[in-house]
Amino acid sequence: MLIRKLFRTAWKYKSQFISMVIMIAIGVGIFLGFNIEWKSLEADAFGFLEDTHYADYRLYAEGGFSEDDIKAIGNIDGVDAATRYFSVNVGIKDTKKSVTLNISEDYTVSTMMIMDGAEYDTGSDGIWLSDKFASANDINIGDTLTFTYMGLEISGEVVGLCKSGENLVSVADENQLMPDYEAHGFAYISPEKLEKALGFAFYPQINIISDLDKETLEEKVKDATGTTLLVTTKDEHTAYAGVKSEAEEGKTMGSILPVLFLAIAILTMVTTMHRIAANEKVQIGTLKALGFRDRKILLHYTSYGLMIGIIGIGVGIGLGFLIASLIISPTGMMSTYIDMPDWSLHMPAFCIPVMIATLAFLTLISFLSVKKMLRGTAADALRPYTPKVMKKSVIEKLPFWNKLSFGTKWNVRDILRHKARSAMTLVGVVGCMILLVGGLGMKGTMGSFLDMLDQDISNYETKVNLTETATNEDAKALAEALDGDWQASGGISYEGKTVAMEIYSAEHNKMRFLTEDNEITELSDDGVYLCLRLGDTANIGDTIEFSPYGSEETYTVKVAGYLRSLAKENIVMTDTYADSVGIDYHIGSIYTDTASEDIESSSIISGKQEKQMIMDSYDTFMEIMNVMIVILVIAAIVLGIVVLYNLGVMSYVERHRELATLKVLGFRDKAIGKLLVSQNIWLTFIGVLIGLVGGYGALYVLVTALVSEYELSITIGWITYIVSIALTFGVSLLVGLMVARKNKKIDMVEALKGAE
Repeated sequence: MLIRKLFRTAWKYKSQFISMVIMIAIGVGIFLGFNIEWKSLEADAFGFLEDTHYADYRLYAEGGFSEDDIKAIGNIDGVDAATRYFSVNVGIKDTKKSVTLNISEDYTVSTMMIMDGAEYDTGSDGIWLSDKFASANDINIGDTLTFTYMGLEISGEVVGLCKSGENLVSVADENQLMPDYEAHGFAYISPEKLEKALGFAFYPQINIISDLDKETLEEKVKDATGTTLLVTTKDEHTAYAGVKSEAEEGKTMGSILPVLFLAIAILTMVTTMHRIAANEKVQIGTLKALGFRDRKILLHYTSYGLMIGIIGIGVGIGLGFLIASLIISPTGMMSTYIDMPDWSLHMPAFCIPVMIATLAFLTLISFLSVKKMLRGTAADALRPYTPKVMKKSVIEKLPFWNKLSFGTKWNVRDILRHKARSAMTLVGVVGCMILLVGGLGMKGTMGSFLDMLDQDISNYETKVNLTETATNEDAKALAEALDGDWQASGGISYEGKTVAMEIYSAEHNKMRFLTEDNEITELSDDGVYLCLRLGDTANIGDTIEFSPYGSEETYTVKVAGYLRSLAKENIVMTDTYADSVGIDYHIGSIYTDTASEDIESSSIISGKQEKQMIMDSYDTFMEIMNVMIVILVIAAIVLGIVVLYNLGVMSYVERHRELATLKVLGFRDKAIGKLLVSQNIWLTFIGVLIGLVGGYGALYVLVTALVSEYELSITIGWITYIVSIALTFGVSLLVGLMVARKNKKIDMVEALKGAE
């Protein structure tokens, strides 16, 4: 009998039951989706890095490392394996395409995974090419490729297709945000082939596998080689840092959105189950009168929460794996950024206890909601639930109260009488606004960032990368011939951490610089400029000290100002100031308006990169972001509709006697509908005001947690506010009209009958 009653009651309150199931499913689905995403990314990507013997540390020396250097470093206690390594961007002859050419002298560190073709051979004359680059450019095993580097040509047959941990994120340089497999890939050749092409052995990098901490390794490397070398950890390398950053972003998103949805779902459950229990008070009294024990009645109504939890969590699990598969799969969003062979889904161990705890909590809510109704005798329980008597509120004692319209008074009293329902309505509206402002605001912020990068900062067409052996005199002569500006960069030790030092000659205005207020400024020759993230280390006018890696010198410089950095932490200065201080540097890049095809190959040019290719990579990133924003907007609308409709229906059920009374007194359905809709609009207005502030706060958290390395300036345009407010009010009005239509179905006689 009670089982049949369970299904009849569920059908009677189907709107409330469905809304609770939807909210729980969304909350659990988003919670699982984002947590499965970051866990799968860590397991699959880090497992692949381990399989390809990804280096823990990288040492750099522009002049290259000798055999004695690698022997000395390899003999350091705590270094498990080390290899001299060569990695440089080279062009593909007669095309605008390029690849990162990799050579590992000791093929036990920084290896690759063969996907098709021949296994690696240290004496082979062949080329192992990125399988994704090959697929995007219709290159097959057996085809011949010719690479161009330093005016030389390196030709060979493609003997295998591969994936590489070192090129897990296959970008030309740090300026390119997203891979473009049609334009840039990677390749491996043997050390013998490299030495044959160059005529000598040249390895400007050593890759190390070691469990030593960075500080200890730096000291041991200095003792072994007699010089201070630039040592970078895997956390500073694009592949590892990119994956780690994505995983951290997944954890951040997994701790924000699911908490919002689950919290609203649980609050909705508390409010709804309390109202259902109140409306079932007569049914509970009838069951008591028929001889059912309190324990059995309690178990029956508690099973409602259990049933809702099981269905909601079950649907949520399926939704969670679906969300994760849309991100982590060979065709998912993450595949446009990361190139790895395994895309298995993994659930973090803590997810199961969380879901069990959620189910237990939902069941407890039902238990507590009905326990109160069981107090007293069957006769007490058979009396209908009546709201508590309200005293005059402070508002009603104010002088202007009597001047208010009937509808205003009625709505104010109802809001104050049903504080929990009103508060939940506000929570739903605020949650909707936070998602909309946060999501659309992120789009506006990134759009503003791209405009600054494209139109304000990057005022060039082609970036020319120079070889490590190019002299500064040759580089300056080439820059002058191309009417371009040049840049020198290197690593320095500042305040105990590795920071980029960038030196510019920007006479042709090809590279420009932004202040904290996003104003274009010219660099002065009076000192250095700190990025905003380093701004708390010194004030303007102070002097600071830093030491370039590969040098024993320590330089004291003056702080001239701060600049907005759109990449890593850096210290910027002009070439004039660098020369005045005596800083030794090597020019590595030239920025020019000359088209890449019009720049002749040279022994000092290692590669050319068009700005448009960099911007195209950002466009790919924006496409992914747009998908995420659409998901957020849909989630916001679903959240608003489900919460507001559920509470609206409960409000209607609670007030149907009052509404029937109004109809008896002569109020038309249209007038009563206006009362119901106007209350929603009032609460929506308050919720929107709170949501505007909360949305900005959520956007600040997202920008700080997800893209802090770009020092973005939060940009929320009027369109974001207008669209967010319009959608939220639209959802509120739609739900209000849907609930108001129910007023036409009120049976006035039945609604006004007494319990007697």
